[in-house]
Amino acid sequence: MGKSSAESTSDSEDDRRKRDEFAERLKKKDKEKTRNINSRSDKRAYEEAAKRLKLENESREKIVPHLRLESRRKYLEKRKDDKVAELEADIIDDEYLFNEQDLTERERRDREHKKNILSLAKEHEKARELERVQRYHMPQDSKESKDQYSELDDKEKVPYYEQRKWEEEQMSSAVFHFGAKHREIKEEYDLVLDNQIEFIQALSLPGNKEKDQPEISEAQRRKMNIEETQKSLPIYPFKEDLIEAIRNHQVLIIEGETGSGKTTQIPQYLHQAGFTKDKKKIGCTQPRRVAAMSVSARVAEEMGVKLGNEVGYTIRFEDCTSERTFLKYMTDGTLHREFLSEPDLQSYSVMIIDEAHERTLHTDILFGLVKDVARFRPDLKLLISSATLDAQKFSEFFDDAPIFRIPGRRFPVDIYYTKAPEADYVDACVVSILQIHATQPLGDILVFLTGQEEIETCQELLQDRVRRLGSRIKELLILPVYSNLPSDMQAKIFLPTPPNARKVVLATNIAETSLTIDNIIYVIDPGFCKQNNFNSRTGMESLVVVPVSKASANQRAGRAGRVAAGKCFRLYTAWAYKHELEDNTVPEIQRINLGNAVLMLKALGINDLIHFDFLDPPPHETLVLALEQLYALGALNHHGELTKLGRRMAEFPLNPMMGKMLLASEKYKCSEEIVTIAAMLSVNSAIFYRPKDKIIHADTARKNFFVPGGDHLTLLNVYRQWTDSDHSTQWCYENYIQYRSMKRARDVREQLIGLMQRVEIDLVSNPLETINIRKAITAGYFYHIARLSKGGHYKTVKHNQTVMIHPNSCLFEELPRWVLYHELVFTTKEFMRQVTEIESKWLLEVAPHYYKPKELDDSTNKKMPKNMGKSRAELGEH
Repeated sequence: MGKSSAESTSDSEDDRRKRDEFAERLKKKDKEKTRNINSRSDKRAYEEAAKRLKLENESREKIVPHLRLESRRKYLEKRKDDKVAELEADIIDDEYLFNEQDLTERERRDREHKKNILSLAKEHEKARELERVQRYHMPQDSKESKDQYSELDDKEKVPYYEQRKWEEEQMSSAVFHFGAKHREIKEEYDLVLDNQIEFIQALSLPGNKEKDQPEISEAQRRKMNIEETQKSLPIYPFKEDLIEAIRNHQVLIIEGETGSGKTTQIPQYLHQAGFTKDKKKIGCTQPRRVAAMSVSARVAEEMGVKLGNEVGYTIRFEDCTSERTFLKYMTDGTLHREFLSEPDLQSYSVMIIDEAHERTLHTDILFGLVKDVARFRPDLKLLISSATLDAQKFSEFFDDAPIFRIPGRRFPVDIYYTKAPEADYVDACVVSILQIHATQPLGDILVFLTGQEEIETCQELLQDRVRRLGSRIKELLILPVYSNLPSDMQAKIFLPTPPNARKVVLATNIAETSLTIDNIIYVIDPGFCKQNNFNSRTGMESLVVVPVSKASANQRAGRAGRVAAGKCFRLYTAWAYKHELEDNTVPEIQRINLGNAVLMLKALGINDLIHFDFLDPPPHETLVLALEQLYALGALNHHGELTKLGRRMAEFPLNPMMGKMLLASEKYKCSEEIVTIAAMLSVNSAIFYRPKDKIIHADTARKNFFVPGGDHLTLLNVYRQWTDSDHSTQWCYENYIQYRSMKRARDVREQLIGLMQRVEIDLVSNPLETINIRKAITAGYFYHIARLSKGGHYKTVKHNQTVMIHPNSCLFEELPRWVLYHELVFTTKEFMRQVTEIESKWLLEVAPHYYKPKELDDSTNKKMPKNMGKSRAELGEH
C-alpha cells in the first residue's frame, strides 16, 4: 500500500525538524568548544600536567623497588671489595709490626684465620671470573609465555630499536651506494651507453636573468641565512605594492611562477602588516596534503616558531593547530568542512586559495562559496593565487578582480624533444638519466612519472644499471617522492646534494607546482600523468594515464630554471607537443564523481545546484547521477532536500557510501568493527608490504590473515591482531605490514570515533556477529554488487559489466555467488578491490527501494518444490 500524500508530507516535515535540531545541536557543541578558549588552554595544560604527574608517580612506584634492589647489589659488591682490601692491609701491617715469636697462641691463630679468609675470598673471585666466560646454556622451556607476544633479542629492547631497524631497511632499498670507499677513479676509456636517445633542441623559454649571470652554488645558498633567502625570492621587491593592493581591493588574483615565494611569503607579509589583529586568522588552502604539511613546516621554521603553535596545518584526519594558530595551511576539502560550522568564515581576515590553476574539485567549489561569502563580508580579503596564465579567467569570474603579476622564473631553459616517439617511456627515462649523468655538467635531475608503481620500477632499473656501471660514473643518489612514501623519506629530496654527486628525484606531478626542490638543472618529462575519470553511464571511476596538457608541460619545464640556466628533455616529439596535447587540463569537476561535493553543498543549504556559480559547470548527467545516488542512500528525500541521515553523513569527510556504512553500524550494533574497517579502507593501498625479493614470504604472511567472509573482515583481523600485539613495530615487520599505514589507520580511526560521537552514535562492539558487520557494509555499498554469471565471470548487477576479483583478494579462488566490492580499478582488466561475500536477500533488507526481487532472482534462494515427482507409469511411458 502506498502512503497518502498527507502522511508523506508530515514524515518529511518531521525529518526536516529532526535534521534542523541536529544541526543546532552541532552548532551548540562547536560554540561551546570555541567560547572558553582561554580557560580551555589553561585547563588543557593543567590536565596534561596532572596526567604527566600521575604517569610519573605510577612509573616511580614500579621502578623504585627495582632500583633499590640494584643499588643494594652494587653497594654489597663495593663493600666486599673494600673489606678484602682492608683485610689485606690489616695482615700486612700486623706482619710488619709484630714478629712471629712475640705473639701469643691466640693472636697467632687469629692471624692464620685472617690469612685463610683472604685466600678464600680471592679464590672465590677467580671462580666468579670463570663463570663469566660465555658458555652454551640449555634454553628454558617457558610454557606460560607462549600466548603472549615477546620481542626477541636484548638489542631489541632498546627504545625505538624497531623503528630504526624499519627505517634502515626502507633506506637501504631507497638509496644505493657503490664502489670502494677510497679508490682513486681513473678514466680508462670513455663510457659507452647503449641505445642513447637523440634529442633536438627546439626552443628556449626566456628567463628574467641571463645565462652568464653568476649561479648560486649549493654552498653559497647554505651560507645564506633564512632572511637572505627570503630577500632573494622574486616576490620580495613587490612586498609593499602587494600589501597596498590587498588593502585597496577585496579580491585580488595573484599570478606568479611556481617558486616565486607566493605560498610561503604572502601569509607572513600579511601577518607583519597587521592582518592578524583581534585574534583573526589568515587561511591558505592547498590542493594536496603533502604541500600543506611541507609548506607549513617551512613557514614555521622561517618565523622561528614551533609547528602547530602560531603556524599550523589541518588536513583530512590530521589537525596540527592550537588556539594560538594565526597562520593556517589546509587542504581545500578541510575548508569545506569549516564552512559547515562557520558559514561566514568569521574567524578569518584573509583567505588565500593557492594553486588555483590545478582546478581540483574542491578548489572549483570553493570559488563559488568564497565569491558568495566575499559579497556579504566586505572586511574579508580574498586572494586567488595561480601559477599559469589563466588568471584572466579567474579575474572575470570574480567580477573583474585586478590581477597582480609577480615575475618568477629566474633563468632561461632550453627545451629538447626526441627525434622519434619513445615506445617505453620508463626505460627511456632511465637511459636519459644516465645519458645526462655521463655527459652533462653537475646539477640535479627531476623526472616526472605517473605514480608509485612506475617510480619504483624506474628506481629498480636505474639502480641495476648504475650498479653495473660501477665506479666509471660519479655517485648518483636516487630519491623517490609520492604521497604514500613516509614523510621523513619525502623530506630527503630537500636535503643538499653531497659534493661531486648528482641527485635524481623521481616524482609524481606533485613536484610540478606544489613543491619546489632546490638545485634542479635538468628536467625529464615523459609527458604523462594519472587522472581520475568517472563514467556517469556505468557509474565507474577509473584512474588512467593520460598525456599532460601544454600548460602542465610548460610548468614542468619551468622547474629547471630556478637556480641556473636549465635544460628540459621531453620524451616526445615537437609535433606531438603542437598537435596532440590539450592547451589546459580538464578541470576535475568535469570528470569525477560528485557525490561528496553535492552532499556538502546541500548541507551548506545550497539546494539549487543547477544554478550554483561554478567556474566551469560539471556535466549534467554526473550531477543527476550524484543526486540519484544520494537519494538511494537516503541522504535526500523525494523533494531533493537533505534528510537528517544526510546531514549526519555530511559530517564525515568520506565518500557518502562509507558515511552511510558508518551510520548503518548503529542499527546493526557493530559500530566499533565498522569504524575499524572504514579506517583500514582509507589507507587501503598501503597496508601490505611486498618487497620484490621476499614475495613468497610476504604473500604467505598475507594469507595468514585471511578469514572467511571476505577482505573487509581480513582488514579488521589485521587491525585486531596489531592491537593485540600492543601496536608493535616488530610484529608489523615480521608480518610484512607497513607500520606507518597501520599508525595512520589508528589515527584515522580515532578521528572517526570522534566524529561518530559528534553525530550521536554509541560505540558498540560485537566482533562475532560477522553477518551484521557485512550487512552494515552492504547498507552503504549496495551500489557495488556483482554476481557470478554462468561463464564463471562476475557481472555488476545494475550495469551488467564484466569485472574480476583482484588477485590479492582472499576470495580470489573461492568464487562466491554474490559479492560486494569497495572499488573498481581498471588496470589490465576491471578488477574489484576489497571484496566481501554477501547474500542477495540482504539487499532487499537494506535497499528495497533500489533492488526489485526479480533482479535478485537466484536459484540459491529458491527451495525445491514440495510436491512428489511423477512415476514413469504416470507419465504414460512404457
